[in-house]
Amino acid sequence: MTIRRIPGPSLFVLLLMAGCHSSATGQGPAIVQPGAPGEPSKVIGADRAADLSKVSFTPADVRFMQGMIGHHSQALEMTGIIRSHSANEGIRALALRIEVSQADEIKMMQDWLASRRQPRPDPHAHHAAGATLMPGMLTPEEMTRLSAARGPDLDRLFLELMIKHHQGALVMVKDLLATPGAGQEADVFAFVSDVEADQQMEIDRMRAALGASKEP
Repeated sequence: MTIRRIPGPSLFVLLLMAGCHSSATGQGPAIVQPGAPGEPSKVIGADRAADLSKVSFTPADVRFMQGMIGHHSQALEMTGIIRSHSANEGIRALALRIEVSQADEIKMMQDWLASRRQPRPDPHAHHAAGATLMPGMLTPEEMTRLSAARGPDLDRLFLELMIKHHQGALVMVKDLLATPGAGQEADVFAFVSDVEADQQMEIDRMRAALGASKEP
């Protein structure tokens, strides 16, 4: 039996392949649907894949995108501090990678909400008094500490706080995928998969850099 592991966003391509295979052999290939984090994948048939390809977004998807816009916006504020005040080229390069990718993702999320006629939040709404912070976001006091730090202390504090920030984004992804019916629309599935992979990779890089900064 042929096993194909295809991510959610590629279901349309997968169905075309399955249709061609079925015409030729009379039996379509097995399709592996990735499970949520910590859960096993499962084999589904072409009919089930066709159903998944028509899945629409949910209110939880909308809340996730809206919340992640503010989350990413704060990350850009953090990288801006590094751009202005850090002399460490390695930290500056890491911050620039985060800045470029998250600025692009903010634009994508705003477009996603607009195309579905959903409210687009003010990216800086987390500055409002009493605003609810998404998981991992820095408090005003932590942002003040980061803004005031300089030299190696700034670089280490940035790494510590950005690790926390990224971990919060992974919590948001986990919570979304644990919500029944959420995270299944193709664009949402692709985005959360990228967030999970990219931010975990960056956490690993920042932990390595933090460990190196503490060596005598």
